[in-house]
Amino acid sequence: MSARETILGRLRRRLDGPLTPPVSDFSVMSGRGWSREERLRRFTAWITSVHGEVIHTPRADWTQALARVLADKGIRRLALGRAHPVAAEARAALAEAEVTLVDADRPVDAWREELFFRTEAGLTSTGGGVAETGSLWLWPTPDEPRLLSLVPPIHIAVLDAEAIEETLFDVMERHAWGQGMPTNALLISGPSKTADIEQTLAYGVHGPRELVVLLRH
Repeated sequence: MSARETILGRLRRRLDGPLTPPVSDFSVMSGRGWSREERLRRFTAWITSVHGEVIHTPRADWTQALARVLADKGIRRLALGRAHPVAAEARAALAEAEVTLVDADRPVDAWREELFFRTEAGLTSTGGGVAETGSLWLWPTPDEPRLLSLVPPIHIAVLDAEAIEETLFDVMERHAWGQGMPTNALLISGPSKTADIEQTLAYGVHGPRELVVLLRH
C-alpha cells in the first residue's frame, strides 16, 4: 500500500464520522439590488478605469460599430470563429470590407505564426459581464478558442447589456456552474497589464494592449 493510499484510508476511517461542509452564508456575495441602469453604469465605470473601451451600440447596428472600430484602429486582419452567431453576423457584414477574416476554429499548430505575428485583432462573443468588478466572462469553445482573446494586440468583445450580472456569484448561480462548471472560463477586466518592482503599470506586455467592448442594447 502506498503512502497516498494509507493517508486516504485513515481519512475514510474517521472515528467521528464523515466530513460535512460547514453551513455557509453567501449573502454577502450577492443581493446588491442594482437596477439594469446601475449595473451598466458600474460595469462601464470599472472597466474603463483600467483602460478598457466601451462602445454602446443598438443590437441591430452592432456590426456597423464593429466596422468603425476596425477602420479607426487600422485593423486589416481580424481573427474570429465561424459557428457562433456573433462571428457569423460579423462575417456577413464584413464580407465586402477591406479586412482579411482569419479563421480561428483551427488547431493552433495550423496557424501559430499567423496568430502571433500577423493577426491584428481577435473578435469574441462573451457569456456576460460582472458589474461589481467591471469584468467580462468568456467560455472558450473550439470555434472561439481562448487564444483568440489572449494573443492578438487588440481584443474586441461583444457583450449584451442584459447579460451583465451584479456579482461573480450571481453569474455562477444563474448559469449553474456548480452543476457544470466550465473547465476554461476566462475573466477579463481590461487589457493585459503588469507592473514592475517600482509599481509602474504597463499594458500589453503579455496579451492584448487594447480591449474594446461592443455593448449591445
